[in-house]
Amino acid sequence: MLTIKNFLKSYNNHKILEVENLQIPEGIHWFKGVNGSGKSTLFRSIAGILPYKGEIVFNNLDCRKDIVAYRLQVNLSEAEPLYPDYLSAYDLLMFVAEAKQATEQQLFELAENLGANKYWKSPIGTYSSGMQKKISLLSAFLGSPKLIMLDEPLITIDDRSVEIVYELVKDYYENRGVSFLLSSHQDFRFERLPIKNMYLVQNQAVSQQ
Repeated sequence: MLTIKNFLKSYNNHKILEVENLQIPEGIHWFKGVNGSGKSTLFRSIAGILPYKGEIVFNNLDCRKDIVAYRLQVNLSEAEPLYPDYLSAYDLLMFVAEAKQATEQQLFELAENLGANKYWKSPIGTYSSGMQKKISLLSAFLGSPKLIMLDEPLITIDDRSVEIVYELVKDYYENRGVSFLLSSHQDFRFERLPIKNMYLVQNQAVSQQ
């Protein structure tokens, strides 16, 4: 499903993460590592947000060559999203929905499910970290993705929202054939999700456990 070859990400000639060859099959996968280990860097690179050396291919689509087709299939929810304070989540999500070719019905159903429609007309600058996190999570499920990456999906949100996220992952995996990469520095409840593989991100590398 996802192939990463000769991957190298550095900042100011300082190596952050290096992956020689990683083949990830379909399914739900957990990337575990301490804060700062490179999990977010890897996810943002796979999403096409960060430049990198090497090759990332998903379902025969090259991240840098098949830009539009690739990004319609690969979605990301960031661990600590940053949005313009003056925008409302409604305006932001309408833009994302259009870019991801999602229907308004899908957007409104997800917003209601996560409770985001209760505040999404207000400027994002007035949101708590948990409210911003819900907007990030919501955006990751928009459109018809085949791979959704959720970076630290359970931090800063309330217990009810955690349950909703679990149910969304399970539904999209079982009924829509969507694969997931989940990252966390803490344990997931394995009995709730059929985790296929676990990968450890440490010492500037990624290894399957």
